[in-house]
Amino acid sequence: MIILLVCLIIPSAEAGEVSGKARVIDGDTIEVAGQRIDLYGIDAPELTQTCRWPNNEIPCGNISRTALLDLVATTPVVCSRRLRKGDGSWVAICTADGFDVGRNMVHTGWALAISGQSKAYAATEKTARKGKRGLWRGQFVPPWEWRRQQ
Repeated sequence: MIILLVCLIIPSAEAGEVSGKARVIDGDTIEVAGQRIDLYGIDAPELTQTCRWPNNEIPCGNISRTALLDLVATTPVVCSRRLRKGDGSWVAICTADGFDVGRNMVHTGWALAISGQSKAYAATEKTARKGKRGLWRGQFVPPWEWRRQQ
């Protein structure tokens, strides 16, 4: 089955960098300098989404948010805005201490690579899956499918 994510994206002359302390909204969304930013190339479980580990149901959406919070809590974030979405938010590649935050979320298994947006994190996701990190420890519905079911 092929999933197609459709998102109204408007290129903008305002693209550039924004930096500062990040406020974490969920596992793939932050706010920096008053601007809402979706991390480029990844999709994380929604806050209310749960996953199944062998004998437990876990709040994987909240855990994903906490994982992102751990990455950005004590360090300024620098985001290279790529695209402005129709709702005014941005899609951006963000770094904390020089590390790509989106790649780190995929590496730890708390976010999935969006192959339709970028191939940049596909190998990282494969490694996380092989290592049974984060979401890959159990069963889960990909976030884009979970949203569609709601």
